[in-house]
Amino acid sequence: MGAADIVPGVSGGTIAFITGIYFRLLQAISGAPEAVASHLIKGHFRAFWRACDGTFLLCLLAGILASVVTLASAISFALTEYPIQIWSFFFGLIVASVWHVSRQIQSLQVNLIAPFVAGAVFAWWVTTLTGVPLQPSWIMFFGAGALAICAMILPGISGSFILVILGMYAPVLEAIRAPEIAVLAIFASGCLVGLLSVARVITWAFSRFHDPVLAVLIGFMVGSLNKVWPWKQTLSWRTNSSGEQVPMNEASASPFSYADLSGQDPQILMACAFAAMGFLLVIGIEWGGKRRDI
Repeated sequence: MGAADIVPGVSGGTIAFITGIYFRLLQAISGAPEAVASHLIKGHFRAFWRACDGTFLLCLLAGILASVVTLASAISFALTEYPIQIWSFFFGLIVASVWHVSRQIQSLQVNLIAPFVAGAVFAWWVTTLTGVPLQPSWIMFFGAGALAICAMILPGISGSFILVILGMYAPVLEAIRAPEIAVLAIFASGCLVGLLSVARVITWAFSRFHDPVLAVLIGFMVGSLNKVWPWKQTLSWRTNSSGEQVPMNEASASPFSYADLSGQDPQILMACAFAAMGFLLVIGIEWGGKRRDI
């Protein structure tokens, strides 16, 4: 989840769904406030730990933080040097995720078309938004954390891409690399507030409208494919924190016209191979999960 959340366009929530921990994560987060009120403030530490599934959350948080800290620079480098391969890999991963999540629908009905289309259109629209450079401040870091974490927990909506839209992606990455403890603490506080809020809403929605909510989430993933499409035409550029020119506004292009538009090799066979790797990774995770259950 940590590695996925670093990449603008890929959702950690999608990874949680693939690995089968999504609903356990929602339940653990939703139960945390009640566990604090019922047990922690009374000094019942063991009861609190069990009520909020503390071991699970601790392991998950440790894995996410370790991945973010160790892979932030590597993934940024890979996206710059091998964009077609990396985006193709995530494209295949999300396509397989759509297939995987769609199998969780209990009853296929015509009335699921509307929420699916709504989710796909919304996610597609989000991927077309252009980042707006903002002056980083403590309030901006807090608000960016709250909005980004809400997106991160939704399959198909990328929290990192929300940061890009807000113009906060580079400042947050820079704070992680530095590291700037005070800034990261403010960002984490915003994440905590957003996480506790959205988890309860999603848990409530799933308990009452399971299939329509899944249809919306599948739509989110389908719509997000526009962002991870490997071949892009750069429409405008921006200067990042290092003084380098990087793409700001991009549009998906045909692999067959990519060479004419960019002057670069589209590497179609390589892209197909990496997309297949992403697809097979999801199939392998699902197969491993079934063997574990057996």
